[in-house]
Amino acid sequence: MSLLVVGISASFIPPNTLSLFPTKNNPKIPGRRNSILRSNTYNLDCYNSDRQLTSETMEQKALSPEINRTLYSDIEPYNSGFLKVSEIHTIYYEQSGNPDGHPVVFLHGGPGGGTSPGNRKFFDPVFYRIILFDQRGAGKSTPHACLEENTTWDLVADIEKLRDHLKISEWLVFGGSWGSTLSLAYSESHPDKVTGMVLRGIFMLRKKEIDWFYEGGAAAIFPDAWEPFRDLIPESERGCFVDAYHKRLNSNDKETQYAAARAWTKWEMMTAHLLPNEVTAKRGDDDEFCLAFARIENHYFVNKGFLPKETYLLDNIEKIRHINTVIVQGRYDVCCPMMSAWDLHKSWPEADFRVVKDAGHSANEPGISSELVSATEKLKFIIQENRS
Repeated sequence: MSLLVVGISASFIPPNTLSLFPTKNNPKIPGRRNSILRSNTYNLDCYNSDRQLTSETMEQKALSPEINRTLYSDIEPYNSGFLKVSEIHTIYYEQSGNPDGHPVVFLHGGPGGGTSPGNRKFFDPVFYRIILFDQRGAGKSTPHACLEENTTWDLVADIEKLRDHLKISEWLVFGGSWGSTLSLAYSESHPDKVTGMVLRGIFMLRKKEIDWFYEGGAAAIFPDAWEPFRDLIPESERGCFVDAYHKRLNSNDKETQYAAARAWTKWEMMTAHLLPNEVTAKRGDDDEFCLAFARIENHYFVNKGFLPKETYLLDNIEKIRHINTVIVQGRYDVCCPMMSAWDLHKSWPEADFRVVKDAGHSANEPGISSELVSATEKLKFIIQENRS
């Protein structure tokens, strides 16, 4: 059943929902009548299924329709194409949803992971103009797995070139894992082009984050998945696995590249979920996917994300503090452990910080996807309020 409330279609679903509309304890605050979404315009609490229903929460539920937290149905792009962004690189992009809707750009992970049709499902296709693109060397972009002219700042420039190409003045930015890194880098470079952000599985390319996942920390939790990753490298080279894999991923021998790419990718795919996920794990069997994923990831990690210093993204939060942002973090994320999301939260307390208590890293885990959809719904409501 659905109900139309102030122009928003809100689906009524079981308690795993988010209350968006003003209540006695969450009054409506007059918003700026422009497209910049200000932090703390609405102080929203996730509905906690463990919380007892008091008279106050019952009143809130009666006054506040509960918005959708369920992934939207599959849709097909209404437009797709290729954009030449340098003498070397051409990127694939697609658009789906409402051609006249509020633009949102999806920044995929990896780097090197590419996009997939399921990425469209986080957004209301009636409200949003959904833009997906494959970053340099990833997915359908060409040349495949190319590392030349492939840096964070090249990607930031590509996002701007795509925005200009699509004649978009400003847009919502959505990114998880490496996509959260790129979202922060882009938004800090072009804050006037960003109307809001949804960030998931925070990763800021600091040494402690890389060391945790690639130098043995996460192995304490997944020793069975770690051993094949470790054993590809001779003991004499295990002082730095990132460097050892860099040597093999850039070997002149193609099979050496593929073997290293498979081992690198399978390690990440095996640790991406709280519970084992066979579909994700099988991505490590696709040599072409693995080659781009492993080569590009490793290239960025060896080069420390091409950031001026490892605290760069945190040091520049002031540039984006005003932007309404939702941060979603799985409590048991092994790939991008919560320490990074926590550091971001401490530097940026104005952002809406949500910890999913029963989730790992993947955006496709039920608790994570639920929070991501509710985040895009929250921002949808605020955009509509600012237009009224």
